[in-house]
Amino acid sequence: MSGELTQSVLKRIIRQVGLECSAQGQSLSETLVAFMVKAVVLDPRNDFNMDRSLTEKDIQDLIQLCVTRLLDTTNPSLSTIKMQVYFDMNYANRDELLSEQERVLEGKLAPVVRAVTESGPHTREEMENMYQKIVAYVLLRSGLGSPTDIEAVREVTAALQSIFPQTEMITFISLSKKDKEQQLKDLAMLVTGIRLYNKQCQKGGSCIDDLPEMLSEAIPSATRALDERLHSCQLLAHCYTALLEAMQEDPQRFSQLRFLKLKEALFNVRQYEAFLCILQSNAITSAQEVESLDVQFEAAMMLLKNTVQDKTSIESREVFPLFMELSKLWASFQDEMLLLSFLTNMADNLQQFLEIQSQLFPEEMLTSLLEGVTVKSDEERIKETMETRVNVSDFTNQEWLFPETTDNFDQLLIQYRGFCAHSIGVKGIILPGNPAIGILKHKEKYYVFSSKEDAYIFAEDPDKFIQLNIEKAKKYAELIQLLELHHQFEYLVPHTQARKASTGSMKPPQKRENGTQTDTHILPPTIVRSYEWNEWELRRKAIKLANLRRMLTHSMQTDLSHMRRENCTQVYLPKEAGTQTKRDNSSNVPKPQVFLRGLRGGSSPTTHMLAVDLTRPLDET
Repeated sequence: MSGELTQSVLKRIIRQVGLECSAQGQSLSETLVAFMVKAVVLDPRNDFNMDRSLTEKDIQDLIQLCVTRLLDTTNPSLSTIKMQVYFDMNYANRDELLSEQERVLEGKLAPVVRAVTESGPHTREEMENMYQKIVAYVLLRSGLGSPTDIEAVREVTAALQSIFPQTEMITFISLSKKDKEQQLKDLAMLVTGIRLYNKQCQKGGSCIDDLPEMLSEAIPSATRALDERLHSCQLLAHCYTALLEAMQEDPQRFSQLRFLKLKEALFNVRQYEAFLCILQSNAITSAQEVESLDVQFEAAMMLLKNTVQDKTSIESREVFPLFMELSKLWASFQDEMLLLSFLTNMADNLQQFLEIQSQLFPEEMLTSLLEGVTVKSDEERIKETMETRVNVSDFTNQEWLFPETTDNFDQLLIQYRGFCAHSIGVKGIILPGNPAIGILKHKEKYYVFSSKEDAYIFAEDPDKFIQLNIEKAKKYAELIQLLELHHQFEYLVPHTQARKASTGSMKPPQKRENGTQTDTHILPPTIVRSYEWNEWELRRKAIKLANLRRMLTHSMQTDLSHMRRENCTQVYLPKEAGTQTKRDNSSNVPKPQVFLRGLRGGSSPTTHMLAVDLTRPLDET
């Protein structure tokens, strides 16, 4: 089939299956239907030949098989597939969940942000309205209260006015849009820090929940609930494993178990266990994060108290960073609250996919079946084989790894999610592998086993048993995700080759890894700076060259310029020079003051002149 035809046929099949299931009262997601179509096609028991175009009869048969399996609510395999689809579509790790939450929050705040950053108020009333929008933004951004809560609005308004009075609105309006958005975020963090400090000082914050206290109670409760569910499903897995082993040892005694779909039930609880382990790991990470946040929050609050104390005024550069640090830590508490709620909801919703266990195997029935059967836990199985180990000298072409001879032994990526690589395809049972027996390294992949005997049998022909595991996964499609076999299905050969094979197993084509290495720059760079890719630029250059070809340079001489030549001369520029003389000095001497008396004459005919000297003596100056 061509790729286009395959897609069109696949969409038609998925749509038709969904419609028929809806007609029977089962509303199923498109993802689940597509997964089931893939599972039915992969199952060799259905004998679909994908090397040729599907006939109309093949399509109808495929649709009916998918509908039958999707409507069989008594089959644990369907519950397992539904569980896997639900987990894939809804689970997200910490970083993905928090980034998605931040994106959703930004989307909710976008209308308020646009109303604040894109408006240009002029009148006093418009200024007040814009200030109220900033208050609403701060309240929504912090998540500490509702805009309809009058008390919360008053607290936010009072805290905002202390750091951003309305008189600064004119300066705020003159900022660019990007600067306005950043200042809004800073104001929200500062107001949050102030409210948290006031709550600690019992001066407000009545509408603020005590998140550290709530988390300290909720996380242990959620962890206990996960532990109980995990223990319950592990107990079921141990019972089912014991029954399957007993059925293989004594088929006559447990002949009735052949019709109870015990393997599918085991795969169901093992998948549920794997998902619970992921949620439990996230819960433990959250508990450690909250414990660290408690210490940091107490230290930041104590530092803020010591900085503020009873001062009536304090510089903003000293206290603002402390308020913002409080806000960041509180936002981390809110993130942990969101993560905990997410984990709890995921665990509750996964529980529904395990309800079929109580329907197929009621407690009374399971108790009667287990009479005379020894039930071993995973830990007991591993403990029994701790003293057994593979003898490396028995193998010449196989590489075995052991804890004392391998660095980062616990961090090796074990295939099949750590289950025994031999028992899956041969026995159809998933048993916990024991790395202490020895880890087989085959084609850069690592395999563990439940016993020394299984390890020896698998090591004789690893490719054969790997292919058996793939065949088992094709019959039970839920094993593809449970055992993480997605990458191995890249090596499936066409169906016609499988039919021609003499044995039931399909051998993968011969492949090998290869690699090459080249120098970064073999030849010197040959960049042509004059190169132009633009056709119009090349046309402009061609027009310029064409115009230059028709241009000439003319010259002439006149009578004044005839037989003339340019002259030049060189002179020495005057030199600046200076000398230094002796220092100037002065003294202050009395000014002579001599007056003549009698020059005008008098009553007598004879003039008598008298010289009067009024000059002050030297000692008085």
